[in-house]
Amino acid sequence: MITYDNIEVRFGDHIAIPDLNLEVSQGEFFTLLGPSGCGKTTALRTLAGFIDPSRGEILLEGKPVTRLPSEKRRVGMVFQNYALFPSMSVGENIAFGLRVRKTKGAEVSRLVAEIADQVELTPEQLEKNVSELSGGQQQRVAIARALVLKPRILLLDEPLSNLDAKLRVQLREQLKNLQRELGITTVYVTHDQEEALTMSDRIAVFNKGVVEQVGTPQEIYERSATEFVCTFIGAMNRLSPELLDELLRGGASSLGAGRPSYVRPERIGLRPPQFAPGAVRVEGIVCERAFHGVYSTYTIDTHGSRIRALVTESGVPALAEGSRAEVYVDPASVLQY
Repeated sequence: MITYDNIEVRFGDHIAIPDLNLEVSQGEFFTLLGPSGCGKTTALRTLAGFIDPSRGEILLEGKPVTRLPSEKRRVGMVFQNYALFPSMSVGENIAFGLRVRKTKGAEVSRLVAEIADQVELTPEQLEKNVSELSGGQQQRVAIARALVLKPRILLLDEPLSNLDAKLRVQLREQLKNLQRELGITTVYVTHDQEEALTMSDRIAVFNKGVVEQVGTPQEIYERSATEFVCTFIGAMNRLSPELLDELLRGGASSLGAGRPSYVRPERIGLRPPQFAPGAVRVEGIVCERAFHGVYSTYTIDTHGSRIRALVTESGVPALAEGSRAEVYVDPASVLQY
């Protein structure tokens, strides 16, 4: 459906993207994830036709569109700040692109009403000024304005970043459900790892203009291909050389000595029943406990490492700060680079 073929993007002497090769499938929710300045928005804007690459081709359904103007690519774009017209009503905002296309009045009304219903905007809201709507409602207006033109691809540039945390979580689900119902190919840009993991079919992790890994959320999280991906995605413990040596002495023969080694907090056990028979036991001291309701996070000092363990609350007495802890690490859960 979408192909980035050896795309290079330069801004003067600065190479923002050196050599991008990516493929996005029909109907996929594909996320470009990475920290600020990593090239993900540049990649999105190049696909939209707002940036001309210095080398390479963009292909849509196998056809080159690199030299095609943005308005002829049939892509819908939702910006971070929504870019709505404050002097227009909600309905007028949604209809704007149709008016530019010189669509007839009756057809404009029908299409606006149809897409408003799909994104859960009421007829009463269509009459309101956009400034009267909440942030979440304004986001739906921006999506409706893009979708009413029936694009073959929907592009979203950090559309939830200006909303409060609770609303972001709520709208993630709504946005993903809408995309699934419409079956529209979607490319989504975010720096929020949780957002990417919960919404995406596949993710491309960017670092300094380079894609470090492409995979499903589970692959990215559990089998991080590079040290950057491992440390960028989710919480992670880095094991000290002393702790790694202790694991090796305890029988972790599958691990290599002297290599950067990481394990996620939920893969650390503090009670034997929680872990596989192959887990290696080491001793440590509880430095801190943070209670989160259904689980607690313990910080354990062990063999030169301060590691965090995420432990489900199951009626077992909590470990007190300063007490001794038995820490269980399954070598199969350790990522090495």
